[in-house]
Amino acid sequence: MVVLLAQGRCCKRWNACKCILDMEEDLSLNLQEKQTVVAEVSAQVAQSQTIVLAEYRGIKVADITILRANARKSGVYLHVLKNTLARRAVQGTSFEPLAESMVGPLVYSMSADAVAAAKVMCDFAKTNNKLVIKAGAMSGSLLSAEQVAVLAATPSRDELIARLMATMNATTAKFVRTLAAIRDANGVVDAPAEAVAEAAAETV
Repeated sequence: MVVLLAQGRCCKRWNACKCILDMEEDLSLNLQEKQTVVAEVSAQVAQSQTIVLAEYRGIKVADITILRANARKSGVYLHVLKNTLARRAVQGTSFEPLAESMVGPLVYSMSADAVAAAKVMCDFAKTNNKLVIKAGAMSGSLLSAEQVAVLAATPSRDELIARLMATMNATTAKFVRTLAAIRDANGVVDAPAEAVAEAAAETV
């Protein structure tokens, strides 16, 4: 019984250690592997509008897994990287000034959407104080941690489109109701052209 319990604890510890090693897989690579990582990250940088850096010191592996899942759902590229490799990836790009902030154990969040990378990181940081936003950059402009938070509060492209569609649908519905009211008031099947124009003007 004691032996089995001890083995169980060892297995759990091994699984946790393995996850941590997987999470930091880029921190111990040979030259060819480093070149591959830099190429992959450079490709992500090239199509990103925003990059956010956050320190993950002391965070649980299970929490990083949740963060990665959230990022995936939002179309955000999330990766734990060796800072020297990240600096190489942003070299010669509009994000190069961000290299000065690449210090300590960092997780990198990148997105083609201007808001998504910041929103994913900040939303997670609200529920886990082990994830600390350090800095960011958007379209070549450096962002402080406070500015990243402001950006995260901005509606994303998808949210803006959803709001626009809701407004258009509401306007269309109002237009249809107005036409129906005019038709019923005049007792005719088709509303006169003047009434249609008046109804359209009322919905603007």
